[in-house]
Amino acid sequence: MAERRTYEFEGATPSVHDEAHVSREATLVGSVTVEANASIWPGVVCRGDVGSVVVGRSAHVGDNATLHASTLGEHVMCGHGAVLNDAVVENESLIGFNATLNSGVHVGEGSIVASGTTVPEGYDIPPHSFVRGVPASVTPLSETTIDPDAIFEEYSSGAYTNLAERHGELFE
Repeated sequence: MAERRTYEFEGATPSVHDEAHVSREATLVGSVTVEANASIWPGVVCRGDVGSVVVGRSAHVGDNATLHASTLGEHVMCGHGAVLNDAVVENESLIGFNATLNSGVHVGEGSIVASGTTVPEGYDIPPHSFVRGVPASVTPLSETTIDPDAIFEEYSSGAYTNLAERHGELFE
């Protein structure tokens, strides 16, 4: 088995559930917890130094994303290149490719943050919202033409966990 890039910081060591999938090309530092059936893809940095990083059960963090002192709930999809700094994302939410969530951002359950969105410091996004733009604007999902059930089924169906399992050596 290839060694993971995990590093202790001031006595805190990353904790990865036996049923999680963490790429050996990801970097985990300090107080980081990765729950069962979660996946951390190549190039991801989870840095738990000034605060903990938690990746909830069946949450997935795409290639080259950065999580610093942030929490992802269960069944969260965090897209490639996303940056989260001191942010909380509640269960069954989607953070799009290259989205940025600044300090103190809270994303309510079942929300979608569009690709490329920049959410300014301190935003509190209500549950079941659609967030887009630079700076972000928030619209209730019920007022859009987006079918959140279809989107969440696509990303929360276990397909990403299955994909991680099929990659073999990438996650050894």
